[in-house]
Amino acid sequence: MVSAGVPFVPGVSCSATRGRLYVLAGPSLCVVRAPALRVPEGDAGDALYLGDLDGAPCFARALPRDEAPPPGTEPVPLRQLYGVLSEDDFAVAGRALGLTAWDRDHRFCGRCGAPTERSATERVRVCTACQHPAYPRLSPAVIMLVERDGRCLLARNARTQMPFFSTLAGFVEVGETLEHAVAREVREESGIEITDIRYFGSQPWPFTGSLMIGFTARWASGEIVADTTEILEPTWFSPDELPTIPPRLSIARALIDDFVRRHTR
Repeated sequence: MVSAGVPFVPGVSCSATRGRLYVLAGPSLCVVRAPALRVPEGDAGDALYLGDLDGAPCFARALPRDEAPPPGTEPVPLRQLYGVLSEDDFAVAGRALGLTAWDRDHRFCGRCGAPTERSATERVRVCTACQHPAYPRLSPAVIMLVERDGRCLLARNARTQMPFFSTLAGFVEVGETLEHAVAREVREESGIEITDIRYFGSQPWPFTGSLMIGFTARWASGEIVADTTEILEPTWFSPDELPTIPPRLSIARALIDDFVRRHTR
């Protein structure tokens, strides 16, 4: 179980187990605010520093199995909090979940099996025997909107079966540049070649522990031949004939909204 919070300072606090975070129940969900965690003033204990929010430091700490969660809270899967919490609160909640998972999963060295300890100077757990360091890891992934003659390529994800169409995406492989990953993923999933690959923006994505790096690109050649293990119903859509698309706050939606803006007069 995970709990994030700030001892007696306005900040963010949430608690989770197996991808669930404890949030305050009420007319609308919100993360727990200190001093609900009852951490002694001036003592963050085993808490992990998450950064500042509105000028206040935020922390996350593992909630022992025999410790009751903060009063008035209920466990909610992180994905259900997407679009419910504010963008800033959701970012802190996602960071809390990711860092506490890293802290839990690397308590023992992956090289020799000895216990590890947190460094006092940087975000790393270091083996007490062989000194092997374990830093928090991110999986870089590219996400791209491809255009052809004023239309954009959207498809449904074959694995998640989500009811909306979105942009193509995939993880970066070892030894690849981001641009090579964009071209490869588009080729593998849709069978087409692209050109004019341009950086758009990025977004941390806590559900897969990844950093989504967005790009735009233009069709160069080929016709769509879908890899149905990855995508379903790939189609070129005009800005005024879009299907159901991802919710706001996602970089996929930002890419699509940008496409509509550029092609709407």
